[in-house]
Amino acid sequence: QVQLQESGPGLVKPSQTLSLTCTVSGVTITSNSLYWSWIRQPPGKALEWMGAIDYRGSIYYNPSLKSRTSISRDTSKNQFTLQLNSVTPEDTAVYYCARDTGLITTGQATGRKWGQGTQVTVSS
Repeated sequence: QVQLQESGPGLVKPSQTLSLTCTVSGVTITSNSLYWSWIRQPPGKALEWMGAIDYRGSIYYNPSLKSRTSISRDTSKNQFTLQLNSVTPEDTAVYYCARDTGLITTGQATGRKWGQGTQVTVSS
């Protein structure tokens, strides 16, 4: 029932900010106990959890990315967003938004509901 769709530019220049939006349907992002996550997968690498915002608006970040990452939400649009600043080619990845039923800080998780993912390339 829950559906998630990532959107945003597929190409970002080095030093710029990567901005993505996840549009959620089938459930409101303020629904009790739900967590809304961003995960990425660089080519040839493992899934990496980036952070999440929960139903109350609390935000959680992967410490390795915290200094560059900002997650927010727009409840009127049932959307949550990802901003990753100062990007480099190492940030090239498929970016996913996902729904969890608790705080799960791993790249893969049983029961996680995924968007289809969107390719973001940081040009060199």
